[in-house]
Amino acid sequence: MSRIASLVVLITLLQPATAQNTCPIIPLPVESKQVSGAFTFDGQTTIVVNEKSLQGVAKYLQEELAKRKGATLKLGTATKGQLIKLQTVIAKPRPGEDYSLKMSPRQVLITSQTVAGVFNGVVSFLQLATSSPDNSVPCWQVVDWPRYAWRGFMLDESRHFFGKEKVKRLLDQMAFYKLNRFHWHLTDEPGWRIEIKQYPRLAQVGGKGSYTDTTAPVKYYTQEEIKEIVAYAAKRQIVVIPEIDMPGHATAANKAYPEHSGGGSDKHPEFTFNPGKEATYQYLTNILKEVNALFPSQMIHIGGDEVSFGNDKWLSNADVKALMAREGLMDVKAVEFYFIKRMADSLAKMNNKCLAWDEVAQADLNPKQTIVFWWRQEHPRQLSTSLAKGYPVVLCPRLPFYFDFVQDSTHKSGRKWGNKKQYNSLEEVYNFSVAGVEGCSDTSRSILGIQANLWTETIRTEQRLDFMTFPRLCAVAEAAWTPAAQKDFPNFNQRLQKQLPLLKQQGIQYYDYGQPQQSPEPVR
Repeated sequence: MSRIASLVVLITLLQPATAQNTCPIIPLPVESKQVSGAFTFDGQTTIVVNEKSLQGVAKYLQEELAKRKGATLKLGTATKGQLIKLQTVIAKPRPGEDYSLKMSPRQVLITSQTVAGVFNGVVSFLQLATSSPDNSVPCWQVVDWPRYAWRGFMLDESRHFFGKEKVKRLLDQMAFYKLNRFHWHLTDEPGWRIEIKQYPRLAQVGGKGSYTDTTAPVKYYTQEEIKEIVAYAAKRQIVVIPEIDMPGHATAANKAYPEHSGGGSDKHPEFTFNPGKEATYQYLTNILKEVNALFPSQMIHIGGDEVSFGNDKWLSNADVKALMAREGLMDVKAVEFYFIKRMADSLAKMNNKCLAWDEVAQADLNPKQTIVFWWRQEHPRQLSTSLAKGYPVVLCPRLPFYFDFVQDSTHKSGRKWGNKKQYNSLEEVYNFSVAGVEGCSDTSRSILGIQANLWTETIRTEQRLDFMTFPRLCAVAEAAWTPAAQKDFPNFNQRLQKQLPLLKQQGIQYYDYGQPQQSPEPVR
């Protein structure tokens, strides 16, 4: 039995007498107190809002209670009877996503200064309701706000494609645990997964194949499907950030339009865009203009990583050599940064921020227009350099936030790190500490938040996607929300036990740390 499994069993056997008073919400609220009585809801209960901007949140609550608890509440303006009141208020001390939840046997009152804050309060009430065996919910008083504004999850659909219904189910779970940034990795070597009307071959040719099957049928999202998913996420207060990889990881795009290829290497053929051709910049800018029109986030991630995997031919390319001579670029790294700057400037003209992996820390981009994603935990200097230059940073180090790494030492189908065969257990995800990262301060204002990344080289089925994501998604949600001083892994595990049956009810094939024999690892 693994160390985590042993701990879960111990917690189950030795739960303290006060366990019943532990707030069951994940992520754990900043302040919570159980009070007397219970609020009972049914078809006669009314959801009331104090302004039109909250109507979408009210509708979401109505739909979720109907789906999860079998009770269809009314939407209206009632002042008597069982009420759930959603209100925006003025002069709260912490403007943003904070909220207050006050329950009594007759009323649930959720207030915040923002719609996003009210939504967070609604989610907390939903968790209390779903943790109850019936429609009678023990009353709680909660005052809560997030530790970080960026609480993210990334899904790679270039390597294996899962489709809009699966993405929606992931968005449902993200919202249920107050994660609010969905980073969508849509292009890479194996496949291009987004329709671009000006360049239809990107999807029609580049969308063929997957990481494990180069002959797999063409799969991509139409622009109408993209709009549908973005709207679905927005209803759940989730911002969707697309990733269009460049100048590397461009193989699928280059299959469609080889005239813009900068070549590659034996292991990574046709890996790069051509940075020496002016037409390449116009081509990519046109693509980004269509992407920008689909995503209201005003943020586009352009990758910018691992370019050295396939830029072997840049130095022998006449276009690149002419560029280097003209711009005084001394090596291919300077060419790479020249390219990144050009594309960042194009995004700035579209009023979009440029998001990229931590390799761009030395590219001297505008800190006001750039967000750096630190992913290489073995390179802490990339983080300290980013912070020193004033870049806002999202922390997503491979250890512990890459969910393609296995969860247990006994798991075989997935990644482990280095000679020590490190993996990303539930406990390590939960216990991630910004203060424990070399070159980083827990109080740094430049840290926007944290994010888990699910790369899909070893994930080609929905069952395996779920197995690698859950319940670690719950752990990263609490790591991103709850103050460090209040984090407690045994307490988290106690609350997690109430969430696991909910995952099972929704058909999610999660890894059960307490009973690993009941959740064998799905094959890749």
